[in-house]
Amino acid sequence: MTPSWYRWIIVAAGGLLGCVAIGGMFSLPVFLRPMADETGWSVTGISSAMTIGFLAMACSSMAWGTLTDRFGPLPVVLTGSTVLALSLFLASHATSLLAFQLLFGALVGASCAAIFAPMMATVTGWFETHRSLAVSLVSAGMGMAPMTMSPFAAWLVSHHDWRTSMQIVALVVGCVMIPVSLLVRRPPALAHAPAAASGGGASPNEMSRSEALRSPQFFILLATNFFCCATHSGPIIHTVSYAVSCGIPLIAAVTIYSVEGFAGMGGRIAFGLLGDRFGAKRVLVTGLLLQAFGALAYVFANQLATFYAVGAVFGFIYAGTMPLYSVLVRENFPLKMLGTVIGGTAMAGSLGMATGPLAGGLIYDAFSSYAWLYIGSWALGLGAFLMAMMFRPFPRRNAELAPVPA
Repeated sequence: MTPSWYRWIIVAAGGLLGCVAIGGMFSLPVFLRPMADETGWSVTGISSAMTIGFLAMACSSMAWGTLTDRFGPLPVVLTGSTVLALSLFLASHATSLLAFQLLFGALVGASCAAIFAPMMATVTGWFETHRSLAVSLVSAGMGMAPMTMSPFAAWLVSHHDWRTSMQIVALVVGCVMIPVSLLVRRPPALAHAPAAASGGGASPNEMSRSEALRSPQFFILLATNFFCCATHSGPIIHTVSYAVSCGIPLIAAVTIYSVEGFAGMGGRIAFGLLGDRFGAKRVLVTGLLLQAFGALAYVFANQLATFYAVGAVFGFIYAGTMPLYSVLVRENFPLKMLGTVIGGTAMAGSLGMATGPLAGGLIYDAFSSYAWLYIGSWALGLGAFLMAMMFRPFPRRNAELAPVPA
């Protein structure tokens, strides 16, 4: 029998796997300019690999989650870790833009999806108490990527060409993620009965997977996460460019993103603690409303200090809300299908994230201003808030399959 303290090993493994995986994918912006200079490929063409990556994550998240439900998280996470390392290595040898887009965009994106939904489902399954805090810690680990892997990639590319640098990143990904993935285990309730519900055998009243995927609750979660991620995608991607358009030097404008990242670390922990105390839905709904007005606040920013203040508040809020979706899924769906349902919400979130780069560019080209991007993000944020307000727990017969902590 696995000791109860091992659940914190699962949390640590999830945070480290997420940090390295996301860091590998988000090394592309660091390599962007050296790649364009060396290869002659367009910046737009190279950047589109990130959009392809988000779409690949969306298309594969639910499949990885379903495989986790069926075979357990270890083979899924191990496969994703291995493919991610190989994809980065192969992408570093690409001789054409199309080959790079397919290798980095499609394969790296799909392999990253094998980490997020499976690990979130696994962590929530291990915890009956402190559940919101646990998934927030995993999310916080993932949020460390811009502060660890991105500076590492920048240091590499300042000493080597981009191909060598990406190969070293691939080596780090493989050497860290493959051994760590071997630590991942099924939640104890499913360890010896993968087809059973939490804590016992199948019940005649138990929700089936098809019922779950057709339920209003599932579709509300999908819509909420899509609108939520679409709300913060544009501000995350375009705020540095917006600050530069306000006359702030680029080297200073880049630090706004770092402020958002540091604030997001605190937001994940704070929202996790609040979710355990007041309930995941209540905290999520409040966070979504605050996120909408946080995005709108960027319209009034025009100096570096103002950008710092808005960025800190916005990063704190949007990062804090994200782990709560997994907690809400755990509280309302049977344990045996958490991977599938969380994979579905991750799919919707990835599609939402994919809208930001394109929408921001189109808005700026049309109006020569980013103001409407933030106003649009505010409207999307209100949509996410209203969607979350519509969520209602399942009837009592399903609650017993996934008990909600007091």
